[in-house]
Amino acid sequence: MTQSRDIVKIITRNLASLRARIEAACKRAGRDPAGVTLIAVTKYHGVEVMEAVAAAGLQDIGENRLQVAEPKLMALKAKVRRHFIGPLQTNKTKRVLELFDIIHSLDRLALADVIDKRAVQAGRATVGCFVEVNTSGEASKSGLAPSQLIETLEEIRQKYHRIELLGLMTMAAQTEDAGRVRASFQRLRELRDEAVANGKMTPAFGGLSMGMSGDFEIAIEEGATHIRIGTALYEGLPESSAGAG
Repeated sequence: MTQSRDIVKIITRNLASLRARIEAACKRAGRDPAGVTLIAVTKYHGVEVMEAVAAAGLQDIGENRLQVAEPKLMALKAKVRRHFIGPLQTNKTKRVLELFDIIHSLDRLALADVIDKRAVQAGRATVGCFVEVNTSGEASKSGLAPSQLIETLEEIRQKYHRIELLGLMTMAAQTEDAGRVRASFQRLRELRDEAVANGKMTPAFGGLSMGMSGDFEIAIEEGATHIRIGTALYEGLPESSAGAG
C-alpha cells in the first residue's frame, strides 16, 4: 500500500510538470489546453501503475500489444478510456474491440473491413478510429502514404459505417532534427485540413494523434489533440513497478 501511494505521488508530480509544459506549448500556439488529451502509455508498466495513473487524475491509457495488455486490462478496476496505439493484426481485431475503446492505428482498408465486421461480434455499434499516416516517409513506420489518404477516407465513409473517424495519427521522423520532426506533424495537420475541406472528415472529428515524450510540445504547437506520453510520466518510479512489455 505504501508503494502504491508513492507511485501515485510520483506520477502526480510528473503530471503537474507535464501539464505546465502543455499549457506553455498551447500558449505559444494560441490554443486552449483543454483541447489536448494526454494518453498515459502504460505498455512497460503493470496494473498498479495503471491504477495510479487513474488515481492521479488521468482518464486515458494507451497500450500497443494485445498479449501484454490483455491480462492487465482484465485486472484493471479503474474506469478509463482505453486506447490501442500499436500495429493491429487482423486476427486480433475482435479481442482488441472487446478490450479497447479507441484504435489509433487504422492503416489499411483490409483492416477497416475487419474492424467493421468484428464490431458486431464484439458488441460495438461503432468503433472510434484514428487513421495512421506515414508523414515521415520512413520505411520502418506503418501508415498510409499521404497520397492514399483522401481515397481511403472516402472508401471508409462509404463502406464501413461502424467505423467512426476520429482523426489522423502519425509518428514523427526518428531524428534529433527538430525541423524534420515538426515537418512530420505539420504534414499531418495539412492532410487533416485537406480532408475536412474535401468533406471526407468533419471538423468536429478532425483529431490529430501525434507527439510523445520527446516531441509532444512541437506536436501541440502544430495542432495535436491527443499526445501519447510514457517516459516523461514515469520518471523516478521504482523498477519494481514495471510490468511485462
